[in-house]
Amino acid sequence: MTRLSRTDHRSSRKRDRAAGSAGGSRTGSPRRSGGHTRRPAAVQGEFALPGTITPALPPAESFADLGMPRQLLAALVAEGVTVPFPIQGATLPNTLAGRDALGRGRTGSGKTLAFGLALLARTAGRRAEPLQPLALVLVPTRELAQQVTDALAPYARSLSLRLTTVVGGVSIGRQARALRSGAEVVVATPGRLKDLIDRGDCRLDQVAVTVLDEADQMADMGFLPQVTALLDQVRPGGQRMLFSATLDRNVDLLVRRYLNDPVVHSVDPSAGAVTTMEHHVLQVRGTDKHAATTEIAARDGRVIMFLDTKHAVDRLTRDLLGSGVRAAALHGGKSQPQRTRTLARFRTGHVTVLVATNVAARGIHVDDLDLVVNVDPPTDPKDYLHRGGRTARAGRSGSVVTLVTPNQRGGMLRLMSHAGISPRITEVRSGEAELHRITGAQTPSGTPVVITAPASERPERDTASRGRRNRPMRATRRTTRRRSTADAAA
Repeated sequence: MTRLSRTDHRSSRKRDRAAGSAGGSRTGSPRRSGGHTRRPAAVQGEFALPGTITPALPPAESFADLGMPRQLLAALVAEGVTVPFPIQGATLPNTLAGRDALGRGRTGSGKTLAFGLALLARTAGRRAEPLQPLALVLVPTRELAQQVTDALAPYARSLSLRLTTVVGGVSIGRQARALRSGAEVVVATPGRLKDLIDRGDCRLDQVAVTVLDEADQMADMGFLPQVTALLDQVRPGGQRMLFSATLDRNVDLLVRRYLNDPVVHSVDPSAGAVTTMEHHVLQVRGTDKHAATTEIAARDGRVIMFLDTKHAVDRLTRDLLGSGVRAAALHGGKSQPQRTRTLARFRTGHVTVLVATNVAARGIHVDDLDLVVNVDPPTDPKDYLHRGGRTARAGRSGSVVTLVTPNQRGGMLRLMSHAGISPRITEVRSGEAELHRITGAQTPSGTPVVITAPASERPERDTASRGRRNRPMRATRRTTRRRSTADAAA
């Protein structure tokens, strides 16, 4: 594996901050999240959706009605995707026809395939020259880049399209080689893509389809100047799509500058509650909060727990492991391979508690995750919505629990009101039946655990085979020596 040079690491950290917790500078008192400063919204408030000059095509009720390549239709069947989600049915008739689009749908509503199927179908049959991709998806975090790649990979393969992921924290040399070999579709975080362009390893002048996924978060993280600089390099007149779970005035510049007569689809209200999701505010005493958190973590089933800083995440993870809970930490201070392994272990159940900063608030999909806990209450309505969006995905049910002390209760209720949420409020204590009823909390074993690599991550070792391979080699050397002696005697 090619190692990143110190310069590569430094430049990617400076630009990418794809740790997902934050980036850029801000005015006023900084709020820490995941060890980085977070940029607040430049202008708070709901984004005024632009009008559409050209009428939109009617929604599609089935994928077969969309006129997509037969390979894509076959791949959808193979993946068990049979009926379009609302945002897919609303946007695809227009985006497949080449229209620019502005789409909003809650997290887990199927946005990735909504833009991905159109991007792949419109790129099908073309072949990229070295260093010149034909389609680009820009995302704010490494985790979201990986999720988009995983979601689109089977459909890209069905069309023989080469898909490359470009993110910080991993070998830039390997990514450069993939681009030199030719990649029709690139999924990228802004900082690493800029690094590759600056090195001469990528050009965007042949990109005909561009997608901005979670554009509002890119603006919040301070990526807007980089995003606009990248968009200025793509082919003029190409198709642009902007999708997000929330749209606010931060994206107004992008819409006005880069989208031409876009079709606008707002499937869900920006702050709308998911009907299959329960919201609880649990008031705990400050001295009892840690014990209540530990009991929730010891429940049967997986849970994501959000805290404000990476130091708090590491501290709680150590405490949970010491109490007998199989926990792992995820934050911007972890290397990308560490983060990838942690997420894989959580998805398979090898780890049952993911303790995380906002790095896990977007771009993390885990099947059948029914509980999210805000150990540290969020300070922004969008953070609340995106943290909670890790559960109750694709129509499934789930609960979001926020632990508050008495002095935090009022502020949290105001924040949730701004997010359009009406929670159930309950005073609880550790060990009480009500805490168990809401969260499944139970007393941990108290026996410390150590998380070791599962069998799937261990390299195969076949000692017996290695011994068998060595013995013939020794025999061959002895035979060779005997032959050499006989030859000398002759």
